[in-house]
Amino acid sequence: MKKEIHPSNYREVVFKDMSNEEIFITRSTVASKETIEVDGKEYPLVKLEITSSSHPFFTGKQKLVDTAGRVDKFRSRYGARKK
Repeated sequence: MKKEIHPSNYREVVFKDMSNEEIFITRSTVASKETIEVDGKEYPLVKLEITSSSHPFFTGKQKLVDTAGRVDKFRSRYGARKK
């Protein structure tokens, strides 16, 4: 390996999925201003909107978000058409 090309600031960081509050600890160089205490130890905190623990592809659960009947409106307009 070449010397002095890899970051030297690897440390343990907590990544938190904000949709289901699940956390996981891994090593990273990502910068963070927030911290969290886990098992009596303080770690930098990185908040994520979606991770593999909440993504529909990995969980197998689809969430249907219907705002103001858009899905029903689409189905009534295009769902009954035949080729």
